[in-house]
Amino acid sequence: MDPTEWIGGAPVRKFILLIAIVCGGAFALSASAARTESLTFKPQFVFKDRNGKTVSAPVVDQYQTKRIVYPLAKVDPRLDPKLARAATIADERAHAHSKSRCWHYVKEALVASGVVTSRPTSSLAKQAGDELVRDFGFKKLPIRDPYKAPIGSVLVYFKGRNQPGHVEIRTRTGFVSDFRSKSACHSALLGVYAKG
Repeated sequence: MDPTEWIGGAPVRKFILLIAIVCGGAFALSASAARTESLTFKPQFVFKDRNGKTVSAPVVDQYQTKRIVYPLAKVDPRLDPKLARAATIADERAHAHSKSRCWHYVKEALVASGVVTSRPTSSLAKQAGDELVRDFGFKKLPIRDPYKAPIGSVLVYFKGRNQPGHVEIRTRTGFVSDFRSKSACHSALLGVYAKG
């Protein structure tokens, strides 16, 4: 028997045909493997939600490269310059973390700077704005964004019916009460108060 076969009118040895088929298959296999390796698969975190359904979420392995930058506060020349001094005093006396005594520290800074002549008597932070307006000549500013409050202004927040609220003073780079923070309180802003 002749070891050649006729394919398309040309003689081809069976051995060469077999080698060509094996090499072609190996080439196709390696090309598909290379394509699979070049794909990037993001790792997934798999969990069950409250309904028992299996859900997955991508795993975050890089942090956002752009930093969140809060705007710097400005000095309002129409306001009492002692308010800026109160902000500095409060910043010097503040802690790294809250001691849950925000209104106490703000009162002390206002008295030490000379913005108020006597220590405010209200006990709850959410009452600070009303007392400052009624007894110490402060005015409520038409500002709803805490980041637009001028340096030294007093910001009062409502945290709920049975909560004392929160009060802080705006500094150039953030907010201060009994602790320093770059970001404003997340509670409802009752008002921004300052003295002219």
